[in-house]
Amino acid sequence: MNSKKCSDVMTKDPTCCLAADTAQMAAQTMKTQDIGAVLVVDSQETKKLVGIVTDRDLALKVVAAGLDPRKTAVEAVMARDMVMCAPQDDLQRALDAMSKRQLRRIPVVDGKGRLAGIIAQADLATKLEQPEATGKVVEQISRSKRAA
Repeated sequence: MNSKKCSDVMTKDPTCCLAADTAQMAAQTMKTQDIGAVLVVDSQETKKLVGIVTDRDLALKVVAAGLDPRKTAVEAVMARDMVMCAPQDDLQRALDAMSKRQLRRIPVVDGKGRLAGIIAQADLATKLEQPEATGKVVEQISRSKRAA
């Protein structure tokens, strides 16, 4: 990987929302930004990362559960236990974590836990000059968690 850093491939200033925002607001953000996840921060000023909510979270934890997306707060359905990396981390560390845990995206935070960026599968596909390595990582991330 030519010892790239996470900062070399991350999307800077990713779209985020607040924990108190509604599930509907998060879904609308995903639609307008054409993204599958929104990072959740404590405030737009500090941008301290507190969670992540995915389109799958909204589908399974709000829609399938019969909750009202206009009244359900993001904090009720977001994941709090996230694998993260730092901008200066070696990219291979992030790729290994994504492969091992089958993560499609990994937030990048600074030393104070503030959101710096996000590395998603699309970033790997477009910003790495090694198609074979990228393909392997994407395949491992996408592999079904259940045995085929």
